[in-house]
Amino acid sequence: MTSTGFRALYESLRSETAPPQAHGRSGALRHLTPECVAAAAAEVRLGRTVSLAAPINTTPGPDDPEPAVHTMTGPAPAELDATGLHFATDRFAMNVHGDANSHLDALCHVVFDGELYGGVPASTVTAEGAGELTVDQLKDGLVGRGVLLDIPRLRGVPWLEPGDHVTAADLTAAEAAQGVRVGPGDLLFVRVGHHRRRIERGPWDASGARAGLHPAALRFLAERKVAVLGSDSNNDTAPSPVEDVSFPVHVLAIHAMGIHLMDYLQFEDLAPVCAHAGRWSFLCMVAPLRLPGATGSPVNPIAVL
Repeated sequence: MTSTGFRALYESLRSETAPPQAHGRSGALRHLTPECVAAAAAEVRLGRTVSLAAPINTTPGPDDPEPAVHTMTGPAPAELDATGLHFATDRFAMNVHGDANSHLDALCHVVFDGELYGGVPASTVTAEGAGELTVDQLKDGLVGRGVLLDIPRLRGVPWLEPGDHVTAADLTAAEAAQGVRVGPGDLLFVRVGHHRRRIERGPWDASGARAGLHPAALRFLAERKVAVLGSDSNNDTAPSPVEDVSFPVHVLAIHAMGIHLMDYLQFEDLAPVCAHAGRWSFLCMVAPLRLPGATGSPVNPIAVL
């Protein structure tokens, strides 16, 4: 896709998905109405809960040179055999927007042409934190109908190879094959098999080579009024299919359409449950950390079937 073609798609999606003034800067979450949340509760039939998060990585590797750090701060060695009360304590630090750990991107995450989503000046992001569109907007959580579209299953392969694209045609074909339809307010999850490949082949430099959605597939999300998009990869393909834009899906989803993204989830636990049940939709609950001023948060989305 040329830069000119991408710009045309960007302007088109930005215009088509602009929220009414009453919804301000809520972005695509305006589609996740109370009615959608209430209806999503009807998806629960098995009483089965499944995590969509990958285990947090604490080992340096080609895709995570600065992994999360978990440090024990207590008890002191002398307290281990001592009588009385003592506590085991620890500390955790994480590069939220890395290429290994499951996380959610807030709407302040993408700066494009000097602006954030909705025309908010990029200058609202300072060394002290973001001033608007932060992850704290989601302090009450995300609860709605989740839909998993399994593209490797559709193609009869264990995973998509790095550099491969998920197209809008793939998404509609997966719907037909799985007997499900993505609708307004849904949390759409697209499996490319990144996590399974990482487990079986070992980590690689995902910043330079990974499967993801083709930018043109974002029109599918706009037409269906999707509220949230999540993938077991970065959502963006690498290398980028767009000249001069490294993360076109992030730009289109977050900046143009106001869609919160979740990157580097894992669906290896969920997909077999969905296949066995013959159902690819479920109640989904996401609870980002309350981090005022933050551009994102680690997440552990839970599917309830």
